[in-house]
Amino acid sequence: MRIALGIEYDGNQFFGWQSQAGGHTVQDALQAALSNIASEPIAIIAAGRTDTGVHALEQVAHFDTHAERPLSAWVRGVNSLLPKSVAVLWAHVVPDEFHARFSAQARSYSYFLINRPVRSAVQHGRVGWYHAPLDEKKMCGAAKYLLGEHDFSSFRAAECQAKSPVKNLAQLDIARRGENIVFDLTANAFLHHMVRNIVGCLIYVGQGKRPPQWLREVLESRNRNQAAPTFAPDGLYLRRIQYEAKWGLPQNQD
Repeated sequence: MRIALGIEYDGNQFFGWQSQAGGHTVQDALQAALSNIASEPIAIIAAGRTDTGVHALEQVAHFDTHAERPLSAWVRGVNSLLPKSVAVLWAHVVPDEFHARFSAQARSYSYFLINRPVRSAVQHGRVGWYHAPLDEKKMCGAAKYLLGEHDFSSFRAAECQAKSPVKNLAQLDIARRGENIVFDLTANAFLHHMVRNIVGCLIYVGQGKRPPQWLREVLESRNRNQAAPTFAPDGLYLRRIQYEAKWGLPQNQD
């Protein structure tokens, strides 16, 4: 039997998603709890990895098991064994053809930024922060150069393992609400650090260090050294993984 899960977590409490020898990752915590409920070893596969400090509002993963359990056991039962910083939102039986990673059609991320002179204490670790004033209109003007299918090598981490740097960025919206700026991005897939590198470049434009058209030059250079430094992970959230309706997943619809 194959089960799909929707998962929420606070990335500050983990060394990223991917299992490590030393443990203390989201995958390690989930596999331990699932194995306890199933009374057998469980291995899970996620739609995508997140780094240390990156959060998820709805990560999607799947696992196979011989155990016959009610769906409530894979939610409330598993949650009773998990740290408070991670929770299973839903569980759904899926066909064996379903794959959390390869069946995904698109991924959406949000980056939440506080733009004010003083950092936030209450939201520490859960939002990004930039001290100098940012012009969101200039950032929106720069964002349009990244929309569509491009080679995003300039926004790719050196350790990225993706086979191709070509991705289709369908959404890059920027909205200010008082001192809060939200960046919403959707693509068929993202490269390692791609969102944080894009946000870093947009902040350069917003501060006036570079003109909006600089984003086009960075993109066309296909050279990571031409872009801004990778921005902090604190405000980055995996918001949604999109799948075909045929799988019947009870997903967040934004």
